[in-house]
Amino acid sequence: MPHDGASAKAQHPFELPRLSRYFSEFSPLPMIAVEGTTHVVRHLNAAFARLVGKERTELVGRPFAEAVPEEEANGCLALLDRVYRTGTPENLCEQERRSLTPPAYWSYAVWAILGEDERPGGLMIQVKDDTEIALFRKQATEMNEALVLSSVRQHELTETAENLNACLKASIEGRDHFIAVLSHELRNPLAPIRNGLQILKQVGNDPVASANVGSMMERQLSQLVRLVDDLLDVSRITLGKLELRKERVELATVVGNAVEASRTPIEQQGHELTVVLPPTPILLDADPIRLAQVFQNLLNNAAKYSDKGGQIRLSAELASAPDEVVVRVKDSGIGIPAAQLSNVFEIFLQVDKAWKRVQGGLGIGLSLVKGFVEMHGGRVEAHSDGPGKGSEFVVRLPLWKEEGGRRKEESETDPAHPSSFIPPPSKRRILVVDDIRDNADSLALLLRLMGHEIATAHDGLEAVEAAGTFRPDVILLDIGLPKMNGYEAARRIRAQPWGQGMVLTALTGWGQEEDRLRSAAAGFDHHLVKPVDPVELEKLLAELAPPQR
Repeated sequence: MPHDGASAKAQHPFELPRLSRYFSEFSPLPMIAVEGTTHVVRHLNAAFARLVGKERTELVGRPFAEAVPEEEANGCLALLDRVYRTGTPENLCEQERRSLTPPAYWSYAVWAILGEDERPGGLMIQVKDDTEIALFRKQATEMNEALVLSSVRQHELTETAENLNACLKASIEGRDHFIAVLSHELRNPLAPIRNGLQILKQVGNDPVASANVGSMMERQLSQLVRLVDDLLDVSRITLGKLELRKERVELATVVGNAVEASRTPIEQQGHELTVVLPPTPILLDADPIRLAQVFQNLLNNAAKYSDKGGQIRLSAELASAPDEVVVRVKDSGIGIPAAQLSNVFEIFLQVDKAWKRVQGGLGIGLSLVKGFVEMHGGRVEAHSDGPGKGSEFVVRLPLWKEEGGRRKEESETDPAHPSSFIPPPSKRRILVVDDIRDNADSLALLLRLMGHEIATAHDGLEAVEAAGTFRPDVILLDIGLPKMNGYEAARRIRAQPWGQGMVLTALTGWGQEEDRLRSAAAGFDHHLVKPVDPVELEKLLAELAPPQR
């Protein structure tokens, strides 16, 4: 039933629900929330701020037409009014932005955000930069017009236009499929976490039930973090911003770490894993974590696409050339059609419907394998005799060379084998700053349970004031804050005599290398990415010098 926006209960100002705000903050797509009648901006995520090249503080509280010019002419404001009035989501595709250089094309998806009375109180707007698709379409249109002018090349141009349209269609379908799969994969771990919270409310003080539910929720949270990390790794590889931390490492150590990480899915499916390595050590100049990720992904892939009780074999041998090792991961699984062997490493690809019949996934594991292997100067190939006949992935890696490698002195503090010992923590005064109150309150509770004295703040100005009065030893400071962002808050704290000795730690959802450089330039001592591992946080706090009071 359509909603009458005029008769809806007014909300002044409109407040974005916490769940919508949370998913907006972590969405890679630009999103902005506005009031339904005035179109005044009440929230936007970092992706939107980057898209329009402005700070959040420049846009919040201003009309949407000022935040995104040209909206009166292209019909977007009329679309907002219509969605608010009817409550029906709508799209507006490929609107040209002539104010940008070069011109860009944006598409909008708009849906109403309902209040407690089930009436629209505001609108969420998702913006996609469809410049590439629009240019494809424009190019195809221009080619079709050229057909009329040039009968000599008519057949040639028609074929080219058809190819462009096919590419355009495939691009759109691929994007839509990925978004659908991503939504599905995010819901997979979120559902048991939500169920676990409800169970904890029911079991009361039952320690066994609470421990079991807690372990389950921790596993699902790890899966969610792994999903986000894989997406970020693919993005960094694509943009050339991922750096390897190479050292001299034994292949056996890397393989052992990968096997241990893959043990659970292999054992759950009842597979038999055989590992055969040469008796003599094989040394590589490699990033041990990223290389272990390569073999872990291949083993997980073999476990996922093999029927229960399958055979998996990982073997390594020196190639005929003396400077290369060949590692093979072979399984007895569903196999790969010959026509798909050449593109199994493409991002978001799952070869056919049979590949979707098991645990699912985003289709980025093999893309990561290819990216990491090539960054190590190696190459990877896929082989299969066809459906039902298993698969084999062959990784070729260069050996470590004394004259060309970097020697690393062996010591007890080898970072490839970090100590699990965490020194006893000193009691510290810690200020937790996050505009999402649930984030701040839950982290504050965790730190209190560790024995620390805690204060909280929820915007940049409040953070500076609390730092001056509470005088913490450590500040865990979010970056995307209202009123004043975390960078500016850090600078103001550092500018005070009492703030120069505080340990400032950025605690944020942004973990790219440029984000770390920017936080360091603003005066931060450390940079942690949400959701932070409590063990990692506890270790960081324990390793700090004792507070001087």
